[in-house]
Amino acid sequence: MVIDSDSDHDERMGSAGRGADGEVPRRQQEALGPVSFLIRVQLPDQPGKLGAVASALGTVGADILSVDVVERGAGLAIDDLVVELPSGRLPDVLITAAESVDGVEVDAVRPYAGVLDTYRELELIEEVAANPRQGLDVFAEGVPRIIRAGWAVVFAENGDGAFRLAASAAAPETRSMNLPWMPLHKSLVLDGEEDWVPETWRELGTELAATPLGRPERALLVGRPGGPMFRASEVARLAHLTGIVSSLLPR
Repeated sequence: MVIDSDSDHDERMGSAGRGADGEVPRRQQEALGPVSFLIRVQLPDQPGKLGAVASALGTVGADILSVDVVERGAGLAIDDLVVELPSGRLPDVLITAAESVDGVEVDAVRPYAGVLDTYRELELIEEVAANPRQGLDVFAEGVPRIIRAGWAVVFAENGDGAFRLAASAAAPETRSMNLPWMPLHKSLVLDGEEDWVPETWRELGTELAATPLGRPERALLVGRPGGPMFRASEVARLAHLTGIVSSLLPR
């Protein structure tokens, strides 16, 4: 689910079960708990700007749980914020609040059910090194937590198509498929609307990226249902990580 910051985002969200003021009726709120969302924002790379966004989000009851810097350059910063919103509030209030700060744009908002911890590249590399025979499984399971993706799958190409070698717990059940971009010689962002992409992935607005894993015939495919899109810096980070991990895997 992506909630665009366009003027028609309210219409795409629908209004079933909501009151005239855009909130869930109080009798329904009691059965609901706080909901976490991942917000990707573009903001001027200036002191105090992120703090202003945090303050604005606080006015609608949102609590920031984590902040990840995705990209910085040319006077702009792109940050991923995981926020918790009280029950009964709709996520469009996050867009309105964040964009009330001068110069801030919201790229996407989607529900977030990931694990919030300090799990990072070094820990994943150490886990693979400690158990290289299970390294593909360990790597596929750990990657989504690092780059805030929904799932990851390792595919191998044998001339007759691509088949799955390993996958994260939340990955699609696809065991084999035609991947026209394999063999893969460099990391890239993939078009989620191309013919090879399963219909269910398209319906979810899944953003996709892939990188070789040790050799062109083996690749890591990562997906973000609902976005946001993969930035060049994220793909470069993914390529660097897979390059290190591939050196630890059995030949």
